Amino acid sequence: MYWEDVRIGTEIPSLEKYPTKEMLLRYASVTGDLYRIHYDEEYAKSIGLPGVIVQGGLKNAFLAQLITDWIQGSGRLRKLTCAHRDMDFPNSTLICKGFVSRRYRENGLSLVDCTIWIENDEGYKTTPGSAIVNLDSRPKNIQS
Repeated sequence: MYWEDVRIGTEIPSLEKYPTKEMLLRYASVTGDLYRIHYDEEYAKSIGLPGVIVQGGLKNAFLAQLITDWIQGSGRLRKLTCAHRDMDFPNSTLICKGFVSRRYRENGLSLVDCTIWIENDEGYKTTPGSAIVNLDSRPKNIQS
């Protein structure tokens, strides 16, 4: 895929994730994010949560995977931002989605802005975000 192949509105192939409690515990141990609401069910409930919740950083990683899977070596992820608007829970399906919202050239780079988000089982956007990707341009000797 080259920058010239992308248009505003181009959909990014969705990515389905199914976080488990084991995944949350492993993520917590690797990253040092040991806040008990991510792995201790009793503690999470004792402070008013319905149960353990998926780490924001893990959801960021899911969105980064959405973008890097899409560009598959034909570009570089330059920036990723997201906001955690609602909780997501283990043993539920999270669907990462997105589309191209802008394409432009700047300082010699071929850039693409993407609107991205995570939806929960009910289709609610729990984690909206954006990404900027620098895509390779088509070599001049290759016809489209």
